[in-house]
Amino acid sequence: MEVIPAIDLKSGLCVRLYQGDYQQETVFSDDPLSVALAWQEQGAPRLHLVDLDGAAGGVPVNLDVITSIIQNLTIPVQVGGGIRDMATAESLFAAGAARVVIGTAAVEEPSLVEDLCRKHGSQRVIVAVDVKDGLVAIKGWLETTGVNAQDLVGRMALLGVRRILYTDISRDGTLTEPNFEANADLVRTTDMAVLASGGIATLDHIRRLVDTGAEGAILGRALYTEAFSLREAIEVGSGTNH
Repeated sequence: MEVIPAIDLKSGLCVRLYQGDYQQETVFSDDPLSVALAWQEQGAPRLHLVDLDGAAGGVPVNLDVITSIIQNLTIPVQVGGGIRDMATAESLFAAGAARVVIGTAAVEEPSLVEDLCRKHGSQRVIVAVDVKDGLVAIKGWLETTGVNAQDLVGRMALLGVRRILYTDISRDGTLTEPNFEANADLVRTTDMAVLASGGIATLDHIRRLVDTGAEGAILGRALYTEAFSLREAIEVGSGTNH
């Protein structure tokens, strides 16, 4: 299982939110590029970048920082937050993004997802399934829809999507524990590759995520608070320290 560090960008800074709450942020660095380079040096197989301002506002805001990170790294970078039309996705691909993460548009503009899969290939598209009490949340998690997570995943599969990023919002940034059951369910009931996010706090959580069959785990706060090192997490994820 791939262990992927995350950098959440807000106003050009590297931050973490608590349960997606924009009023509850912790700033971890004012130099996101140096953070990205450090994760790469510690063995990250890829980097997960989120433009929080973009997610809330609907258009990427931290594009300069994102571009600078992508161009200074040799590992692939996947980018999410505010990608709601083809032009925005194209500009990120042009900047060198390996994958784009589509959340809100998957619910509101599913044709964008279909077009992206057709034009750039399913391997370069991730659909974010951000869930609060079983229902999908959009617009930087500020709005909850009436859409059931499993229904959204089923719809996306029909459009050619092959990889989803599942986040249980109630656990994100809380260091409680991931929603193992929901991740295992998604792996079992779909043929999607599942990336798990939210609540990972210990190496044992990573071990248990490996057992769910998830393809990857996205780590944020646990790495920033040094609950364990990225190297240790990668080792556990690879199954060598199971």
